[in-house]
Amino acid sequence: MTATKTNGPPPGRADEQAPVLVLLHGGGPGVDALGNWATVRPALSASFRCLAPDLLGFGTQVTTGEADGGTPLGPRAWARARARQILSLLDRQGLRRVHLLGNSAAGGAAALALMAEAPERVDRTVLMGGAGTGPPPARVPFYEEPTAESMRATLARLVADETPHRDLLDELAPRRLEQALRPGAEAAFRAMFAEPPPGGPPPVDPAGVRTPVLALHGERDRVSPVEVSERLAEALPNGRLRVVAGAGHWIHVDRPDEFCELVGEFLSA
Repeated sequence: MTATKTNGPPPGRADEQAPVLVLLHGGGPGVDALGNWATVRPALSASFRCLAPDLLGFGTQVTTGEADGGTPLGPRAWARARARQILSLLDRQGLRRVHLLGNSAAGGAAALALMAEAPERVDRTVLMGGAGTGPPPARVPFYEEPTAESMRATLARLVADETPHRDLLDELAPRRLEQALRPGAEAAFRAMFAEPPPGGPPPVDPAGVRTPVLALHGERDRVSPVEVSERLAEALPNGRLRVVAGAGHWIHVDRPDEFCELVGEFLSA
């Protein structure tokens, strides 16, 4: 596997003795860690030593040929490959135990897979937007119509109301469009939604994940209904649910201050 790039720490970061928080970004087309966490990473870095890698299939990790000897097929295989990617990162940095913050169907699913595979490496975890445990989308987002307009509309759907976020979405859309159209990006993205091959990895059973988990879900999420996180939190032995009023799928964009407060309180308990 190629080395995983992590974005540099922002000003005002916590000292080197602070708890480590690994930020695992979401799975939308053209996403990367830098853009995903821009609204909250400075605040989180005041209390945690934050690592924010680009996950396999996105950003600097679009080329996936070295992951397990080939491109994974289906969401379960991708989640497990990304879990192993993060374990490799922790090993390289000499980190025995960390907190996780997993966003939606990429980062959230990877966090679940990591907790199932190596529970001794994870202290506490926050999962967002159902962590990919709901039904798959009816069609592959964006790539059926890979245009600037389609990308902008895709991003708008992630917030409850785009009006207060127009500048941010207008800034993100060209960057995400460029990354979504890089060679290999579409093939990797489609592979994430492919039908798993026979004999592929089974889904993670939340009942076997004993790590303390806070499931956060936006009340006005238009991507994944609140019921997905309700079922997930109920299935997790040490899970709890918090529905954030007025927020969409991007809780950290719609309600950044409340989001950071909830994450900080739970991880510091």
